[in-house]
Formats: sequence, structure tokens, C-alpha cells
Amino acid sequence: MTVLTRRALNRATLDRQLLLHRAPLAVPAAIEYLVGMQAQAPFPPYTGLWTRLVDFRPDELGDLLVNREVVRIALMRGTVHLVTAADCRRLRPVMQEVLDRTLRATYSRQLDGLDLGEIETFGRKLVEPEPLLSSELTRRLMERWPGRDRQALANAVRTRLPLVQVPPRAVWGRSGQTTVTTADAWFGQPLSGDTAPDDTVLRYLRAFGPASVADVQKWCGRTGLREVVDRLGLPAFRDEDGVELFDVPDAPRPDPDVPAPVRFLPEFDNVLLSYADGRRIIGAEHRPALFTVNGIIRSALLVDGFVAGTWKINQTKGLAVLDIRPLVRLSNQVKSAVWAEGARLLDFTTPAADHNIRFLVSE
Repeated sequence: MTVLTRRALNRATLDRQLLLHRAPLAVPAAIEYLVGMQAQAPFPPYTGLWTRLVDFRPDELGDLLVNREVVRIALMRGTVHLVTAADCRRLRPVMQEVLDRTLRATYSRQLDGLDLGEIETFGRKLVEPEPLLSSELTRRLMERWPGRDRQALANAVRTRLPLVQVPPRAVWGRSGQTTVTTADAWFGQPLSGDTAPDDTVLRYLRAFGPASVADVQKWCGRTGLREVVDRLGLPAFRDEDGVELFDVPDAPRPDPDVPAPVRFLPEFDNVLLSYADGRRIIGAEHRPALFTVNGIIRSALLVDGFVAGTWKINQTKGLAVLDIRPLVRLSNQVKSAVWAEGARLLDFTTPAADHNIRFLVSE
């Protein structure tokens, strides 16, 4: 069985994730290819698309949100993802068991004695006539079930109903509170009735592979996928630790020595979250710098394909400063490449401001 080195996995991952070369894809095609983008914060997907696509403009995604062609909804791992309308209808039923299991594990005591079907019916009547502020939905749930845990009630509705977050929230240059309705009402079409994960597993491998069964389960939150992988009869490999990896046939696996450009990944980027063993892109010694105790996944700088630092744009009146905190020593040549790509990032995020870039000392 072929052994794939860490560097070979890195280059395959970069290629699949559109990080080896910016892709000339339309935005909906890119989002579907990536099987959605982590979007628990409203705006990181814009940077995630900018770093992956040729000549991406913020209004391309903003218009898709307004026109109901893409949407934000809880899916993989029970977290909010940006997906196309078609993928919303396809993926939400596949991820229902993930949401159900999370609800039971987190709120079973608080929901004891309540009829979840009744909560679902009540919630649907509230949000389907027209989108409702999430805070108002929770308030009305508390009125109906006084004395109950507000977070438990809110998550029960979010689990039982395919709630989508509607614009203007997450539209570039605009702001808005979280406002929800059901996917059925928003799109005027029902969800798929197919809950089988087979196609979803194949799509994960196309965008993230080669990967282990544990990797697939880490990405989506579903369990028991070994049976699915075995049924699919996929090509198998091993990593340097002997872990069995799977891939779709004829998938690209570039030469491990192919050059990798500097890339700026946004907060919560899925490439950082979608592997049980993420060493193909982030060294174990650097994880604490990215994965914070309060659940924030910091923006990451990739150098030669691996996480080499964190970054953040700080804005004051008329000035945007890109602060880069290296986690490894950067040569002057690499710093020049980081500076050039950082300047392009600032031109994308804050075109009207003056710009500055600073290299900070690691904490």
C-alpha cells in the first residue's frame, strides 16, 4: 500500500482546497466544490473565497445571499456553514442525526418532559410567515414554556427545523441581527428526503482527501462511516504513522516538492477544522496559537503550505493595519512574499483606507 508523506498530504490538500493555485471558478461552483464554508462568523467566507479564487469580489457573494442562491445554516459538526441553495436542501437531511445527537448530549436534562414535536410545530408557525429575529423567536419560546432554559429551547428549534439566517446579515458592507426562517419557506422547495451519507463522503474526499475515516467523521460530525467507506470501495493509502487513508479514484496528488504560495486563511477556515489529524497543514506545536480556549479559531498564515503564523486586521479611523504574528522564523525573502500578499489582502478588505503591515513578536 502506497505511503503518503506529510508533505505529500499537504500538497494534495492545498490542491483540493484551491490553495495551490487560485481557481477560475464561479462563486457558487466553488462553494459547492468545497462542500460549503465554515460561516459561524458572518464575513470570514469572503476572505476564504478571495484567497482561493481568481478576481473574487465581495459583491459576488453578497448578491448571491440576497438573491437566495446561497445561505447560512447549521450543518457539518452542527456549526453554521455557507452553502448553495441546492446543497442546503441536500446536506441538511444528511446532517440531521448530528444535530439530534448534539442536542441530546447538551440539553437532554433541560428539555426533559418537553415534546420536541410540539416545539418544532410552534417554532415553524413563528418563523415561516416571515423571517423572525432570533432573539424574538427565543422570547416567544420562553413565553410558551416559561421557566425553561432559553438556550435549550432555542437549540431545540434550531435542531428540529432547518433554520436559515437571512440577509442583510453576512452581506459585505451591511449589518443585521440574526434573523431566521425555514429553508423550505426561504426557497419555496422542500428538503431532500435522502439521509444517506455516501455522496457527502465522496464530496469530502474530493475537496479534502486523501483522508481517514476519522477525518471524515471529524469534518461532518457523523459517526459509523467506516461501513460507508468500505461500501464505496475506494483506493487506499497509508500515512507515515500507518493510518489508512482513502481517496476518490484519479484524484490529483501533486508532487510533494511543488512550490506553495503564501496564503492568508480567515478565521474558522474549514481546512483547519476538518481532520482528526491536522498535521498535514498545522504542526501540533502551533495549534494552541490558533485554537483558543474561548472557541475562536484565529486567522492563519500559510508559508510553504503549512501554518506559519496568525494575522489580524485592526482598523482605526482611515487606517487598516495588518498585524502578522509569525510562529516560525521567516527569511527576508519569505517576509517579502508575505508582505506582497498581505498588501493584496488589505486592498481587498479595506480598499478605501490607508494601509500598513506589521510583523509582531510571537506571544
